[in-house]
Amino acid sequence: MNLVEEATQRRKTIIGTSIIGIVANVFLAAFKAIIGLLSHSIAITLDAVNNLSDALSSLITIVGTMLAGKLPNKKHPMGYGRIEYLSGMIVSAIVLYAGLTSLVESVKKIIWPELADYSTPMLIIIAAAILVKIVLGLFVKHQGLKVNSSSLIASGTDAMFDAILSASVLASAIIYLLTSVSLEAYVGVIISVIIIKSGLEMLFETLDDILGKRADKELTVKIKRMLNEEEVVRGAYDLIINNYGPNRNYASVHLELPDVMTVDEVDVLSRHLQEKVYRETGVVLTGVGVYSYNTTDEAAGKIRHEVMKTVMSHEWALQMHGFYVDMQAKEMRFDVVFSFDILASDGVEHLYHELKELYPDYRIQVSPDVDITD
Repeated sequence: MNLVEEATQRRKTIIGTSIIGIVANVFLAAFKAIIGLLSHSIAITLDAVNNLSDALSSLITIVGTMLAGKLPNKKHPMGYGRIEYLSGMIVSAIVLYAGLTSLVESVKKIIWPELADYSTPMLIIIAAAILVKIVLGLFVKHQGLKVNSSSLIASGTDAMFDAILSASVLASAIIYLLTSVSLEAYVGVIISVIIIKSGLEMLFETLDDILGKRADKELTVKIKRMLNEEEVVRGAYDLIINNYGPNRNYASVHLELPDVMTVDEVDVLSRHLQEKVYRETGVVLTGVGVYSYNTTDEAAGKIRHEVMKTVMSHEWALQMHGFYVDMQAKEMRFDVVFSFDILASDGVEHLYHELKELYPDYRIQVSPDVDITD
């Protein structure tokens, strides 16, 4: 199955799973709303509202997935994949709204209490609803992990959490029947706070995706390993992965290659690696930059060793690469990856003065890099 077919299958899985979630949550919401109104139970009514918000969230997930599947065009050459993140923010907002309104209603019930009226059939229906939620949560989360859909994974986790909340409602009902102590409104407050917390976590997670977060360590390590498997590649550095939606990654990288390679040889190597990376990871390697390293001068190797020792003596210097020295022109250049503990400009200035004392006759060029990927 090629990547286009995989993307199509992924959309079908997300949409199909979301439809199942909508149907299940609508039925659960209807049953709980009826029970809540008949029994005057604020906790059960709020639980019904939570199920309804879950159904609406699934609907938005479907719309977002369909829009994200639109083909790239001149206006949006990278496609519409990030729409899934925007739909995730809308879902988060809905969850937050549901949680806040539920909290208000629960507090009202504490101030102006209204005794609930439970019956055995009602409790049996609530117990059945809990089992349905558990099965639904496990299924949706499994499908989400299968197709790498954060929306489905979040929905599945939320469904499992809803089952726990419903169980707390059932427990409070049983306690009321046995002791005549009503914990209804207080359970409603707890449910509301948990819903709000869930909404905030979803919101911040989606914001991380939109702002751009550190690329997956397993993926970056795999790509660098694949690049370093080539005999002529001494190192792969500055790997940057830009995400334009789930499973839509575009990357650039620098390779350290022998200074005797021709442009034609570099071109052949670059095309080979682009094909290899895309085939095995689905990441489009859009740019391959080159660092040259000395191969014919032993003195250059000694200078590199000394410079490396000086640079890496500092905790804020995470890596040095791309070193090249021209003995005749007395020039050296290299990149340093700085940690976030120091301003790159300060680090460059510090290293420049240190190395200038060691090599006063050399023109030294230190290029700062950011600690972007592992």
